Amino acid sequence: MTEKKSSSKAAIPTPHIRAKFGQIAPTVILPGDGGRAEWTAQKFLSNVKIVSDVRNIKVFTGTYNSKPVTIMASGMGMPSAGIYVHELYNFYGVQKIIRTGTCGALQRKIAPGEMVFAMSVSTDSNYASQFELDGTFSPSADFELLKNAADFALSQKRKAHIGMVFSSDFLSSYNAKGERVWKSWAKMGALAQDMETYALYCEAAAAQKKAVSILTATINLCTKKSIESTYEAFSPMMLTALQLA
Repeated sequence: MTEKKSSSKAAIPTPHIRAKFGQIAPTVILPGDGGRAEWTAQKFLSNVKIVSDVRNIKVFTGTYNSKPVTIMASGMGMPSAGIYVHELYNFYGVQKIIRTGTCGALQRKIAPGEMVFAMSVSTDSNYASQFELDGTFSPSADFELLKNAADFALSQKRKAHIGMVFSSDFLSSYNAKGERVWKSWAKMGALAQDMETYALYCEAAAAQKKAVSILTATINLCTKKSIESTYEAFSPMMLTALQLA
């Protein structure tokens, strides 16, 4: 009988990432968009290598200010993000993940282009049911990461709103229930809506690792004002995330 190899130290631990163990840094920056991941890696990292490209999700590892950093995309929605985050924490030894995503602002005070830091997150998803908790799980960001992100944004004179966000399984524009869904969350104080933060914070809690979600509002659902989603428009968010490595 052969000895079973530990999955966490296998040469290629998972089928969805396929990087070798050790090729992914302890800190991962996780945008939703693969194009933004590649742009950020090429613009800000040194000594960049592509360590995986399964399903056309390229994983870039390099250095920022001499610190190792990996940048990869999560795709859209909690099922996709949850798979990648789970594998990064549990199979690759990743210690902290910084989500850098887009969101729709739910409060009039948030102008398109401004950042939203998710201190806590609510959801309409059934994602946490897998953990068999007797109650409603309300995960939150790692305080140190959140504070450092807020301090850096302040030092750069960048407007950042900090509070609860709402992660949904449904894009607000396509939700058959209409605007009443996001408006009800706005009344409860949700700053913005995205589709991935809840899964990230759940997986971080389950793995006892660190996470923070840094978002940029591309549209305000109250005013209908929006920005053009160019990669340069997300530079403040990406630079903020890189300071946390």
